[in-house]
Amino acid sequence: MRWGVEQRLEFIEFRLFWEGAINRADIVEFFGVSVPQASKDLTLYQERAPGNMEYDTRGKRYVAAEKFVLRFLDPDPYIYLSQLRSVAERSVASQESWIAGPPKVDVALTPKRDIDIEVLRKVLDTVRDGKSIEVFYQSMNRDRPDPIWRRITPHAFGYDGSRWHARAYCHLTHKFKDFLLPRILEVRDRDEPGGTADLDWSWNNYFDIIIGPHPDLTDSQKRVVAKDYGFDHGSGVLSVRYAMLFYVLRRLGLLGDAAKQSARTQHIVALNRKETEAALQKAEIQL
Repeated sequence: MRWGVEQRLEFIEFRLFWEGAINRADIVEFFGVSVPQASKDLTLYQERAPGNMEYDTRGKRYVAAEKFVLRFLDPDPYIYLSQLRSVAERSVASQESWIAGPPKVDVALTPKRDIDIEVLRKVLDTVRDGKSIEVFYQSMNRDRPDPIWRRITPHAFGYDGSRWHARAYCHLTHKFKDFLLPRILEVRDRDEPGGTADLDWSWNNYFDIIIGPHPDLTDSQKRVVAKDYGFDHGSGVLSVRYAMLFYVLRRLGLLGDAAKQSARTQHIVALNRKETEAALQKAEIQL
């Protein structure tokens, strides 16, 4: 089966599964195919997934049958919700999403960080080519209050939930560090690399955070927290790069002793807190 046809069959099943209905116009508008082609796609779907949809003569559309069985999709609630979030944040236009009729939705917005598109392109090129590059970088270091030119060898990118950074070897400090993309003001002068990705121990190695419900929660509250986070047997393991450990712990509210915080607002704790503190120190990050 050709890729385009398979994608349209997945689209049909997506609409039937999540929205309960589809018609020819949906396929025509989203994929730009002809009406006859859209009819063929619907007929093919009926052949490949018999009994999955029925024609609603009043609504002039196909609706999901009562005994609907997935044939082409492996639906994931997080994929659906990520599409919903992207539309709500306007990072994806509504007409580009497979969701036809999104419910009313809002998200807790954070200020958009200003990343220079040319800076990003050149850093990406540098990563792909395995080179180094000079960046005019504004640090928050007390010893360097003004931006300076410094050479870095970037090899990866990280996202902490609100900010993107380049993971790179710093030729100035001779160590691997995170460089926030919005703070790279200019780039110039590509050259040979310094430390390469295989030498970045904190990026290449992982630490397991053992997470469980806050001890002050009731038994029923602990059970729902375990369900919420997908814990098996009351706890779960989150495997995190040492280089990303600080960001993950900060986002989860696990910097410091979470057990001393109110269980009403902090629902999880690190069950291996001492080992986690040691891991932060190992990654050269102090609590």
